Amino acid sequence: MADDRSYIDANTRERERMRTLVEGLDDDVLTAPVNEYWTVAGVLGHVAYWDIRVLVLAERIDRGEPWAPGDAEPDGDWLNDSTRPLIHAIAPREAAQFALRIAEQCDALVAELPLDRMLPRDSDSPIWPGRSDHRAEHLDEIEVALRARG
Repeated sequence: MADDRSYIDANTRERERMRTLVEGLDDDVLTAPVNEYWTVAGVLGHVAYWDIRVLVLAERIDRGEPWAPGDAEPDGDWLNDSTRPLIHAIAPREAAQFALRIAEQCDALVAELPLDRMLPRDSDSPIWPGRSDHRAEHLDEIEVALRARG
């Protein structure tokens, strides 16, 4: 199997899309609702949370530890629901800038991780190196909400 690291370019594209969005938003827009539960800054904080999860799990690779059943991504929305109040407690501008910093760290890390310790090669791995899909989903939601806002 070839060493396909095409996710690196996709991650970069969506991270830079996030950067362009964040740098173009004022503080008022960061507090605008995206849906009934999340603000723009909250959605960006949510993206950061899931990128942090990859950073934390990658520490197991550094330590040479095998994956454990508890490392798997939890089912259901309960985790997102339980983190929402904490994420929204962060100042909106800080949440947006933090999301960018974490995305940069996460992308740099997954670009270097061994392919045989990540999905899809390691079916037990909780790490999916393609961070772009999750970011794109939420950046699309933000853009739709902002267009609807006018």
